[in-house]
Amino acid sequence: MNWQEVCEHPSLQNVPFKIELNERGQIIMNAVRVIRSLYQGEIEYRLRTLLKSGRTFPECAIKTAKGTRVADVAWATADTVRKIKGEAECSIAPEICVEVVSASNTGEEMEEKKDLYFARGAQEVWICENGVMRFYRVDGPLEKSSLVPDFPNLIEIDD
Repeated sequence: MNWQEVCEHPSLQNVPFKIELNERGQIIMNAVRVIRSLYQGEIEYRLRTLLKSGRTFPECAIKTAKGTRVADVAWATADTVRKIKGEAECSIAPEICVEVVSASNTGEEMEEKKDLYFARGAQEVWICENGVMRFYRVDGPLEKSSLVPDFPNLIEIDD
């Protein structure tokens, strides 16, 4: 199966799971908990607030060497958005790709996704685990984002 087929398949519409494809075209599904969605929303909101140009978007499908992976939140410049907005899955990664770790994710999986996003051109990959933000460039970890230096190292969901 390819990503376009996944997007158009009637039985896969409105499923309460995050869907990705592995390198063999097999569907990978992960259940999404409310707290994960709250972190996604807060990260997207803060990105949109701190960066006045470009676009933020949730659930960004990116074509990688190992199938279609879906960044939980992404930010791209206007130039990148123009290149990818008509695609079923991004042929190039947005400049920032964010993963919110869920209970079913492993450290190995997060490392692989990070590498796959960088291979597609991401400038930074962020990992959010229980609200703690970790920022990376292709050459290693950062103390804070170089693209969004005012982004906090901790996201708190108080309500």
